[in-house]
Amino acid sequence: MVTHVRAEAPGDERGALLSFLAEQRGGIRRALLGLTEEQAASRPSAGELSLSGLLKHVAEVEQGWIARARQEPPAVRRDESNWHECFVLVGDETVESQLAYWEKVAAETEAFIRSVPSLDDTFPLPDEPWFPPGERVSMRWLCLHLIRETARHAGHADIIRESLDGASAWDLVAQEQGGPA
Repeated sequence: MVTHVRAEAPGDERGALLSFLAEQRGGIRRALLGLTEEQAASRPSAGELSLSGLLKHVAEVEQGWIARARQEPPAVRRDESNWHECFVLVGDETVESQLAYWEKVAAETEAFIRSVPSLDDTFPLPDEPWFPPGERVSMRWLCLHLIRETARHAGHADIIRESLDGASAWDLVAQEQGGPA
């Protein structure tokens, strides 16, 4: 089973960063393979996380960071009254609709990163207490941050999925590729 990440061409930094981000997105996406909505929403570990909640969260976070880099407002605004809704599907949201939304966000991320003149271009960090005031970060930093954020949650997804039915990340890669685990 192939899990090696390649850039489109040697020395293609943008392609490499986007490929590593896509690899981590795949880990979360695969963790949802073959599950019902109820299974995806369940919380089988000691924490409050579910696979469908992680899916929604990573899509919203990625979209929000790209909006910040564009110096636009995020598509979804969260505050103290509704921040928890980014970790649970509400209303008519489904795993399928969140996967479709994330696919759209991923395409927008790729188009944006490929369109910026330089990965050294910067944008201001949000005015939040956990960020240094007035600090700016590069598009390269943005890519690395998205990889880190997505990878962290891909690890959470692995644990949740294994707690649900014992399927490991390797089992899910094999399932996705149509082969034996």
